[in-house]
Amino acid sequence: MSTIDITAEQFEETVLADGIVLVDFWADWCGPCKSFAPVYEASSEKHTDITFAKVDTQAEQALSGGLGIQSIPTIMAFRDGVQVFSQPGALPEAALEDLIEKIEELDMDAVHAEIAKHQAEHEHGPGCNH
Repeated sequence: MSTIDITAEQFEETVLADGIVLVDFWADWCGPCKSFAPVYEASSEKHTDITFAKVDTQAEQALSGGLGIQSIPTIMAFRDGVQVFSQPGALPEAALEDLIEKIEELDMDAVHAEIAKHQAEHEHGPGCNH
């Protein structure tokens, strides 16, 4: 599978899907983005079971701003609808492959349990009046 360009309208549906979704936030004027693009594309051809999406930050300024993208390229990774990684900067091929391997190895039951625990703590924390 090659990379897919997504818009704000497609973003939520794309990242909430089952499996692994990587999102590259980029712009045409960005030199590091252009040098990272072939690495990202090659990885998408290698990992056909992963969705490799791209968001043009110039065309999707509201989405990029809403997600707090301040530096490009920025890579976000989602697994089963949960954001598990976000980092600005172009990754070398080996680092991207290492990231993918780590995401594949995640124990998502443990991740979901940690999210539930965190949410419970914030809903009923100290000083809560419910």
